[in-house]
Amino acid sequence: MSTNQFGKKGWTPERIKTLKGKTFVITGTTSGTGFEAAKILLSKDAKVVMLNRNPKKAADTIATLKEELGNHIDVTNIKMDLAVQASVKKAAEEILKTVNQIDALICNAAIAQTPKHGLTIDGWENQMGVNYFGHYTLQGLLFPLIEKSKGRIVSVGSMGYNMGIKTIKFDDLNWEKDYTPNNAYSQSKLAQIMSMYELQDKLKEAGKTDVKAYACHPGASRTNLINSNGSLMMKIIFYLMKPLTQSAEKGAYPQLMCATEPNLDQTQFYGPTGRSNWTGPVGAHKIEPHAKDKAIMEKLWAVSEKETGIVWAI
Repeated sequence: MSTNQFGKKGWTPERIKTLKGKTFVITGTTSGTGFEAAKILLSKDAKVVMLNRNPKKAADTIATLKEELGNHIDVTNIKMDLAVQASVKKAAEEILKTVNQIDALICNAAIAQTPKHGLTIDGWENQMGVNYFGHYTLQGLLFPLIEKSKGRIVSVGSMGYNMGIKTIKFDDLNWEKDYTPNNAYSQSKLAQIMSMYELQDKLKEAGKTDVKAYACHPGASRTNLINSNGSLMMKIIFYLMKPLTQSAEKGAYPQLMCATEPNLDQTQFYGPTGRSNWTGPVGAHKIEPHAKDKAIMEKLWAVSEKETGIVWAI
């Protein structure tokens, strides 16, 4: 384990002073790491715009946050379903109409280990459609406001990027053949991570250094992700692993760090630095070479533009 730039304890929210006057947009905040991230940002006086597909759960979340932090907190929800491109576009349009700045867009929402093969309404494998293409479109549409705000884009990946086939299956992107929940999930998370490094390159080439893009992961955290989507076998495996995992609050630290910490190196990969990067002090750690394969990154971006019809204004 390399020396952590933030000391033995790693990065913690204690490093955040006040976020008064700053605005954060976060996907997937009704539970898990997204909820914890929103709560910590609000506790530091930030404005938080939540993006969730279930209005009832979102309203309950806001009520819980106000109960814990006080009625003065500045938190709202915009309905958005990452599985439906039309919903993502509608949400982005509402954000651009109602939000003056975005200091960080945190792409936290995800589905994982869906047992049966299925396609989104737009024709993509479910995990790729939600985790990757949904966020790609959201990021692209909000980019002009993020650029105007000199803001950040934070993509919450997973150590799953280092499992599965360790590349993008361009010849069968939607896993019509040989579908396995883990391979499809791993590909979607690898795509999320790769797109951030490719975005960094594109911004650098365009001389747009005011916008920052970061890739991170939560480690092994106790959230509802597997319980919501995984097979019975995956649920059993994750239950048995529970003693080796960390709280959802600690799982939120990497995305919070990437959204708020000044002068953070974009080229790194951030998450827990303990054994297998499951838990431990939060900081930068090694990322495997396949996640920065330039030829694959470039092809993924081109395919993403073609599939979604979204061409970023870079």
